[in-house]
Amino acid sequence: MKHQNRIHTPWLVALMALLLMSSASVWAKKPNIVLMLADDWGYSDVGAFGSEIQTPHLNQLAQSGTRFSNFHVSASCSPTRSMLLTGVDNHLNGVGNMRETIPQSHVGRAGYLSVLNNRVVTVASLLQDSGYRTYVAGKWHVGKEPHNLPPARGFDRSLVMGDSGSDNWETGKLYLDLTDKVYWYENGQEAKMPKEFYSTEFYINKTLDYLKTDAKSDKPFFAYVAFQANHIPLQAPQEFIDKYKGKYDQGWDVLRQERRNKAIALGLLPANTPMAALPSTHIAWDSLSPTDKAYQARRMEVYAAMAEAMDHHIGRLMAHLKETGEYDNTVFVFLSDNGAEASDPYALAVGRWWLDQNYNRDIDKLGSKGAYSIIGPQWASAATSPLSTYKFYAGEGGIRVPLIISGVPSKAKDTQARIHHSLTHVNDIVPTLLDLAKVEHPGTSYKGQSIYPLTGHSLLPVIAGNATRVRSPDEVLGYELSGNLALFKGDYKLVSNLAPVGDGKWHLYNIMTDPGETQDLQRALPDLFQSMQADYAKWAKANGVLAMPAGYDPIQQVIINSLVFVYWPRYQWHLLVFFLVLTTAVVWAWRRRRARRTA
Repeated sequence: MKHQNRIHTPWLVALMALLLMSSASVWAKKPNIVLMLADDWGYSDVGAFGSEIQTPHLNQLAQSGTRFSNFHVSASCSPTRSMLLTGVDNHLNGVGNMRETIPQSHVGRAGYLSVLNNRVVTVASLLQDSGYRTYVAGKWHVGKEPHNLPPARGFDRSLVMGDSGSDNWETGKLYLDLTDKVYWYENGQEAKMPKEFYSTEFYINKTLDYLKTDAKSDKPFFAYVAFQANHIPLQAPQEFIDKYKGKYDQGWDVLRQERRNKAIALGLLPANTPMAALPSTHIAWDSLSPTDKAYQARRMEVYAAMAEAMDHHIGRLMAHLKETGEYDNTVFVFLSDNGAEASDPYALAVGRWWLDQNYNRDIDKLGSKGAYSIIGPQWASAATSPLSTYKFYAGEGGIRVPLIISGVPSKAKDTQARIHHSLTHVNDIVPTLLDLAKVEHPGTSYKGQSIYPLTGHSLLPVIAGNATRVRSPDEVLGYELSGNLALFKGDYKLVSNLAPVGDGKWHLYNIMTDPGETQDLQRALPDLFQSMQADYAKWAKANGVLAMPAGYDPIQQVIINSLVFVYWPRYQWHLLVFFLVLTTAVVWAWRRRRARRTA
């Protein structure tokens, strides 16, 4: 028996070594994946999509990869992030609306938890199960419950800000009075943060720390970097702001036209693409006073600086991967979570009061620590040029954003610097990443839990040049958020937007030839117009979409939700004591008055 062990042991050792070598070979064939999510970038904000903003590193990825000119997301933060992580429509995955804008009558309803539910599995979990190292740094915004924090959703290492936004210079500073504090988590526990930082730099530093810590690992990695740039407040290092001094002195009307012309010249849009009509609330640049022009120009200078700063730090990550020999085995995916932000918190008295207590908005301070800046609807219309509307709305400017995928292994030389024009969607990202990693999605069951299947398609066939479209001309893709609706079918889009940018009625456009949504085709194509409305009704029912209550107004809803979710929990005891004292005083006064009458 001992003799047999001596004979078999060398063979067993050799077999183990062979298996280990085979395993290492498998890892080498699987690509690293870097998923980069910008916040509130408009369609033409990247240089490679028509912008004057200096984004050389993103442009480099675009030139060596594929740009998707017809890529769609949700019109606000968390719904997009929920689909980006799960590949499942946000009404099914639990984020049918954001906590900030959800009607109170929808709170807690199926599909409207405003956080991920237990019916979905994330791409990080599936990659982690298949042997990937998984990292996330940045804005999370899909749930702060223990079962929704990154460790429970498939990430080995994580540093995230759990809210819709925060200050970019001071880690403990709210950007609006929407929560009781800024919530930071490191590996699932409340994080001890430095008092000051610059958010973009910090997130890249964390990602680099993770990569360096695990540098000896032979496993591939998945790194999700979710930036706060360019979410309000707009803030950037001064050296980047100085580069754009005077760049926007000609105003938003000129910039809008320049962006449209550049996007056409780059081949992203048809040659005769009409410019989207501006809302009646649009303010002409030439109607402003010289003082107002200078102030508005500075706002856009800060916006551009914030974007370039993000690109700069992306360059640091790319440089590290080149230095470590990982760059050529890394796939980069870049997108924005929605179109440019047009909201002005100063327009509301309560918002203005809070901001004036906590921030400065002097022109010479914009972008710096303690200062608060936005771009507003006019610049937002330029950032999304030549598309219609912006963040929160279902027009193309709210939901069509840049997508760049670079580094996909391919034998076809003609796939370099390609532009793909067919309809694509954020739910296509998860199937694409799984396809890259050669990982099967579990379908309708994961670890004994019933889950929703994927609803998107892998983009690898069109990237490799093996297909011309991602979806068949008859496939339906529905959309809804806060009462703004859309349905895509082939080259056509049915859309309805609420006031003030819309009329709440259905309109029909061919978004391949008219991405600016300027020519309503409902009379020219009445049968299609009617059939797509029926398609939307079927889609909405299948996905559990709830009708918005009559008179819903998103701005008013933010105020109502702030009262319910923030101010009442914060001041309920103060109010109860106040009412108790008031009631006691009234009763005492009544008894005293009664006693005087009977005396």
